Amino acid sequence: MGLRKPKSIKHNGKSLTDILEAHERFFRGQDGGVRADLTGADLSDADLQGMNFTGAILRNANLTGSNLRKSKLPGADLSGAKLRKADLRTCDATGANFAGADLTEADLSGAELFRADFTGCVMRRVSGRAANFRQAILRNADLTGADLNVASLRQTDLEGARLDGADLETTIIRKV
Repeated sequence: MGLRKPKSIKHNGKSLTDILEAHERFFRGQDGGVRADLTGADLSDADLQGMNFTGAILRNANLTGSNLRKSKLPGADLSGAKLRKADLRTCDATGANFAGADLTEADLSGAELFRADFTGCVMRRVSGRAANFRQAILRNADLTGADLNVASLRQTDLEGARLDGADLETTIIRKV
């Protein structure tokens, strides 16, 4: 079964393609631009590879199984979102808000997560190989069984984080 195409997905009566085109105009400061508000949207199993969600509102959205590889998510609000088994490889989520999100078994390999907020996230069995979590907030996050080899956790807030069974063998954790 293939991934759903953005033009076939609707949210609040509008196609996702139209919402993202207006968001791109907003992002560029052009006339007719509107910030994408996809609060509670069903974007599960969607092909969103390489799309620009910079500053978009995706609170409580369902992105389970979606392909967000190489997507742009700086400053996006993904609080409470469902990202189970989502592909976020090599995406840029600098400063994004994932607080309370479910990223169980998501693939964050090579992702740029500088200063992202993962407070209270469920990140069980997440693959975060070579991801940059520098200065990220992982307070009270559940990283049970996570693969964080070669990931950078420099200056990262891990207060209260669960790391049971996490693979940290080659993780960079030093404070600088």
